[in-house]
Amino acid sequence: MDYLEKVLEKLKEWARKLIDVLLGPEVQPEPEPIPIPVNDPQRR
Repeated sequence: MDYLEKVLEKLKEWARKLIDVLLGPEVQPEPEPIPIPVNDPQRR
């Protein structure tokens, strides 16, 4: 059974590679920027 799982995993990997070649890589959303606190001195 372990052999079949390995074969299926390889087939999935090859299918992903083939799709990437034919359609281009998957479009991944840009990560949202993390707000960085800024030390803003107050006016006097």
